[in-house]
Amino acid sequence: MYTTLVTVEQLQALQAGGAPLMVFDCSFDLMNPAAGEEQYRKAHIPGAVYASVDEALSDHGAIDAGGKRHPHPDAASGGRHPLPSRERFAMWLSSVGFANGMQAVVYDRNGATYCGRLWWMLKWAGHDAAAVLDGGLQAWQAAGGEVTDRAEPSHFQSNFELGPPLRSLATTKAVEKALGKPAQTLIDARATPRYKGEVEPLDPVAGHIPGALNRPFGQNMAADGRFKPAAQLKAEFEQLLAGRDPKTVVHHCGSGVSAVPNVVAMEIAGLGPTALYAGSWSEWCGDPKRPVEKG
Repeated sequence: MYTTLVTVEQLQALQAGGAPLMVFDCSFDLMNPAAGEEQYRKAHIPGAVYASVDEALSDHGAIDAGGKRHPHPDAASGGRHPLPSRERFAMWLSSVGFANGMQAVVYDRNGATYCGRLWWMLKWAGHDAAAVLDGGLQAWQAAGGEVTDRAEPSHFQSNFELGPPLRSLATTKAVEKALGKPAQTLIDARATPRYKGEVEPLDPVAGHIPGALNRPFGQNMAADGRFKPAAQLKAEFEQLLAGRDPKTVVHHCGSGVSAVPNVVAMEIAGLGPTALYAGSWSEWCGDPKRPVEKG
């Protein structure tokens, strides 16, 4: 069972061995939400199922007459990419034929920025056999792995059963309650200019949650697009934490998606598991009464 990373060679061995397996392509582009699926259609690992961050991995609910989306009342978070309830997520997994006995391998072509969301959600649904393909589609192709543009046949409906959550979800209420206390260490995965409030391309308010530390998610990757070695990640996170207990860490970003590479990196480093605040900055800044820090 693979629970954090899987290499191209390990995935090929799983495929050759006929193990119960499902591969998911989570390629996406925040600025052009249709681009990921188009890229998937042009080239994907044979057999891979497409998982859209906007559709499958977020709860955008119903669309009103004005074209505005409203999450379902049971959504597990707010923000730009509301987390669906565990029950709705289980329904989606069942609809694509994913079953409890399967190994999930997730990848994208975006430096693991988006596929981590599905990895985290599977853990949250109680499914531990979920791993990120290290280096993504680029590593697969560089190793001579086959890609296809053919449409994948649909899978038979399965009956995915939820287990106790294996990762913790932090709510806005919990984050607010623990603000400034040693029991909580916030790590913001957004680019430093956004964290400092110098620019804000996506949300209505610029800045960050008071006291949050900044580690842009791209810092977890080596030049070849794979995660840095465990020892290096451990040293970097320990330097950032400066004596704070890793168990107190709550990760966030703009909308709860690009924070996950930090979650994965801390687990590779042996410093996890840690919590995720899925509502993130987009939910936090939605209420003007909540404090905002700049710089």
